[in-house]
Amino acid sequence: AQQLTQKECDILTFFISNPNILLKREDILLQVWNDDGYFVGRSLDVFISKLRKYLKTDRSVQITNVHGLGYKLEVKTS
Repeated sequence: AQQLTQKECDILTFFISNPNILLKREDILLQVWNDDGYFVGRSLDVFISKLRKYLKTDRSVQITNVHGLGYKLEVKTS
């Protein structure tokens, strides 16, 4: 089992609450970091990359990048 950090958990929770919906980068940052100045440019991409690694064994879920806009948690229903 993979232990998620608090931020990874916060991001994943936000995605799970909004399946198959494009989430803008700004919205993810506001939701997870509350725009508190802590956030540094590429950190979100690093978190997304880690979450993708955790999810890669499950073919029914995938985090996709919508270039210039944000990310989407694509959930395939059988």
